[in-house]
Amino acid sequence: MLTFRVEKLVPGGYGLARTERGVVLVKGALPGELVRGEPKWKKGTLFLEAPEILEPHPARYPEPLPPSADLPLAYEAQLPLKEALVSDALERVAKLEAPLAPIHPSPRPLAYRTAAQYARHPLGGLAYRLPESRELHRLEEDPLLAEPLAWAFDVLKLWPLPVEEVALRGSLLEGKVLLGLVGGVPEALKRPAKALVKEGFAGVVWAEPSPKGRFRGRVTPLAGERTLLEAFGPLKATVSVESFSQVNPLAAGDLLEEARTLVLGGRRALELYAGSGLFSLLLSPRYEEVVAVEISKEAVRRGEMDRNRLGADNVRFLRMDARKAEALGAFDLVVVDPPRAGLSPEVRAYLKETRPREILYVSCDPATWARDVGALVQGGYRLAFARPYEFLPFTHHVEVLSLLRL
Repeated sequence: MLTFRVEKLVPGGYGLARTERGVVLVKGALPGELVRGEPKWKKGTLFLEAPEILEPHPARYPEPLPPSADLPLAYEAQLPLKEALVSDALERVAKLEAPLAPIHPSPRPLAYRTAAQYARHPLGGLAYRLPESRELHRLEEDPLLAEPLAWAFDVLKLWPLPVEEVALRGSLLEGKVLLGLVGGVPEALKRPAKALVKEGFAGVVWAEPSPKGRFRGRVTPLAGERTLLEAFGPLKATVSVESFSQVNPLAAGDLLEEARTLVLGGRRALELYAGSGLFSLLLSPRYEEVVAVEISKEAVRRGEMDRNRLGADNVRFLRMDARKAEALGAFDLVVVDPPRAGLSPEVRAYLKETRPREILYVSCDPATWARDVGALVQGGYRLAFARPYEFLPFTHHVEVLSLLRL
C-alpha cells in the first residue's frame, strides 16, 4: 500500500504522482491531494483506479456527480487546470512556445448537457456503465443535464422499458427531447413509444445494438419527430438522437462566433469531419464555394436540410471519408474538427501538399491537436491563434479553437 501526493492533472483525467515505485496515474484524484492505495501495472504503467483520499483538495466539489464527471472540483478551479493541459501539450508535444488566449468558460457549469446515454438497470431506473469494468452505477439524478433532459431522466427512471440503453437528445431552443431506445424488439416497443410521445417526448426511435457503437446498426423510427432545431450561437441547425452534435450548444455557439472572426474569406473553403456542416454553413457568406465532407449518412442528411432551410446554395455536402480529400484539390481555407485521434496521416499529407492559406483546426484532444500542429508548423505554417474552450465542465475534456496560416 502506497501513500503519496498527486502532482498534477494529465491527459485522460488522471492525477500524476511520482512515487518510490515510479510514476502512478490516479483516477479521480486532484492535484495536491494525499491519497492511499495499491497501484497495479497495466500496459507498462502503474494505475490506481480507486484511491482513498486522505487529504482532499480544498476546492473539491461537495455535491453528488455522475461517474463521468472525473474532475470533481469547484468550477473556477477547473479552468486553469484545463488551460494548463493545452499549454503543456503545445510545449511538450508540438515543441512550440506560442501564446494561448485565455480559456473561454462554459456559459453554464452545470445543467449544460443536451445529450446523454444511460443503461437500463436490471433493478429499474437508469445507470452509468463504467468504461473499464462495464459495471452499472445506478443514478438518481444527473446535475449535468440541461432542461428538458432532466425532466426526461425523471420520467424514464419510472418506465420499465425492455431495452438495454436509452439515449437522449434535447433542444434548448425548442424545449423538447428526442429518445433513442437501444436493444429490445422494435415491434414490442411501438406502443410504449407512442405513449412516451403523449407523455411529452418529441420523438422516439429504436436502434439495433452494434459492436461498432450506438446507432451504427439498424435504426427504426417508432413515433413522433426525428429531428429538432437547436441554436448554436449565430446558427440554428437540426439535431437528432442518431448522430453526433455538440452536447453543450451554448459553449459551441460561442466558439462558432469567434471562429468566423478569425478567417480571411476567399474563393473556396473545405470542411473535413464536417458532421452536419456547422462551420460550412457559418462561413458560407465569406466564400464563393464551400464543400463539407462527412462520412455519416444521418449527419449529411441533417446538413442538407439545414442548407436548404438557410438558402446556403454555395454549400455542397459530400458523403465520403476525409482521408480521400486529395481528390478534391486545393482550397483557400480548410476547416478540420476531427475525432480524438486527430488528423489521419492522409489528411496531414493532403494539407502539406495543397497548402491552403488558412487551416481552422478545432480539437477535442490537446495531445493529438499539438501533434498535428507541430507537424504543420514544420511544414511551413505558423500558429496564428489558439484558445482553449470549456465544453464539458466537471470532466477533464477541453476543446481547442486554433488557426494556422502560411
